[in-house]
Amino acid sequence: MQTLQTLHVVQLGIDVAKRKLDCALRMPEGKLRHKVVENTPGFAALHLWLDKQHVVAQDITIHACMEATGIYWEAVAEFLAALDRVIVSVINPAQIKAFGISQMVRTKTDKADAKLIAQFCFERQPAPWQAPPPAERTLRALVMRLDALTKMHTQEINRLEVARPAIAADISAHIQWIDEAIKRLTQAIKQHIDNDPTLQNKQRLLDSVPGLGERTIAILLAFYATWDRFGNARQAVAFAGLDPRQHESGSSVKGAPHMSKVGHSALRKALYMPAIVALYKTMWGKRFYARLAANGKPPMVIIGAMMRKLIHVAFGVLKSGKTFDPTLHGA
Repeated sequence: MQTLQTLHVVQLGIDVAKRKLDCALRMPEGKLRHKVVENTPGFAALHLWLDKQHVVAQDITIHACMEATGIYWEAVAEFLAALDRVIVSVINPAQIKAFGISQMVRTKTDKADAKLIAQFCFERQPAPWQAPPPAERTLRALVMRLDALTKMHTQEINRLEVARPAIAADISAHIQWIDEAIKRLTQAIKQHIDNDPTLQNKQRLLDSVPGLGERTIAILLAFYATWDRFGNARQAVAFAGLDPRQHESGSSVKGAPHMSKVGHSALRKALYMPAIVALYKTMWGKRFYARLAANGKPPMVIIGAMMRKLIHVAFGVLKSGKTFDPTLHGA
């Protein structure tokens, strides 16, 4: 795979939907070519179209760019990343939205979005995306399925509380089925980690962090096991949408800092209870709480700060390969 400094580069902007891919190919002279192909494994139509554009040449690199929305981009990103002379970048949708505003784009269609993404790729040259190893991708699918079942379980419990007798038995049976499915999936996640030496070693490192439980560790491994795809811990925090955002302007507008929430919501949800446990049940967490409280921080702000801290700590132990050292955190 070549770098972004290749002499001849064309940009491929892809607007991803569940069933189709709107593709905009920006040629070296600035002209755009458009094609809609099916979003199906194999991507033969996409490969054939690129071949017909005469860009699959020895001296031309394709820089493909797409938004990280849902899961529908993953298969095409992995497919393109495996090709020769193709660089793939996966972009936070907020970046594309902000770029569109800066370009004064007023049209919102899939075709227009693909062209916008291609232009963003040309002007900003985003960093290459690194495909996670297969074991990590499998783990991510398992933990996200477990998250979906957990949400479903809560919804059915709430329905049962107000259900009419005619459907109460059916809801109860569904709850029982979900309970059994959650048990099977939890065991499958544990078995998957135990069968992979790399994941097992990283689980051991994260298990040394007071406050992190088995389920939270599995989620962290699903997204952060390949820690080196993040430049630093701050980027790992931003990936979860836990980075603080300030809103100040002049002398009159001074909004309180808050979480950006421009990131993966599943990570934020997974870290909330571990942050509570760390703050109130562990020595290092209690010291962390006392220090921020002494500075006038309210409880919810401190919880958010601990959620960020847990990612910093997790990133640190994974990067260093060393277990948690409480003396580095005031305990």
